Amino acid sequence: MTGVKSSWIAQLLRYERRGDTFVTHPRQVAPGQRLFGGLIAAQSLAAAGATVDPGKLPQSLHLYFVRGGRYDVDVELHVERTRDGRSFDTRRVTAVQQDAVIMEMIASFHVPEPGAEEYPPHRPTVEFDDTAAREPDLEFADLFELRTRPDDDRPFAIPPFWIRARGEVEDDPLLRACALAFMSDIGPVPVAHPSGVPLRPGAGQAASLDHSVWFHRPFVPHDWNCYEVHPLNVGDSRGLVHGSLYDRAGTLIATTTQEALWRV
Repeated sequence: MTGVKSSWIAQLLRYERRGDTFVTHPRQVAPGQRLFGGLIAAQSLAAAGATVDPGKLPQSLHLYFVRGGRYDVDVELHVERTRDGRSFDTRRVTAVQQDAVIMEMIASFHVPEPGAEEYPPHRPTVEFDDTAAREPDLEFADLFELRTRPDDDRPFAIPPFWIRARGEVEDDPLLRACALAFMSDIGPVPVAHPSGVPLRPGAGQAASLDHSVWFHRPFVPHDWNCYEVHPLNVGDSRGLVHGSLYDRAGTLIATTTQEALWRV
């Protein structure tokens, strides 16, 4: 362990366990705001991970946001043990709030295995030394430091950017994977917007529809990481994006995809 008593992510993932049902009480961030998707993703991954052998680490997660959640209302995370294998475990998590499903997730856990390590060489779209500190309009903004191009004056956190948690996170692979799941939901929605729509508050209705993360290599939340997200498609009021998370050495840490609803 790192000596951290209780990190920001550990506090956000506190739950009451009732067998394979985990109950959380998300704190209120601001009046009227919907439950942040990254928070429910992290909590669901934590609940799933609590039901697998500690030697099996998160491999991927794929989730659908069924309806908007609320703060200050208990969330029940129902974990289904879909499969326990020698190398892989599969879990399904259904998040329920006031008897209504708000999210469905399937996650896979894998025993680390020796093998080839390959990924395309990558040069950051924006070099760390060419960035400046930013304080965008962002839920949980107090938890993170963000750096973008000095001339980026947009009100939202829009990749590419460099990000790190302000507080140290325990040296626990599941906890750090949950932090990654949380942080990976910062930025994709604005990238998915139609190119002709100005990015400003009230420009349209936007919401995450589904989100996926593949965990490639160990993640250190309190170190600087570069998050790059690129648009792939816009159509039928939906935008699809693809993301990659790199550490300072250029190592590919994780890959993400997200589709967002954009009604303008």
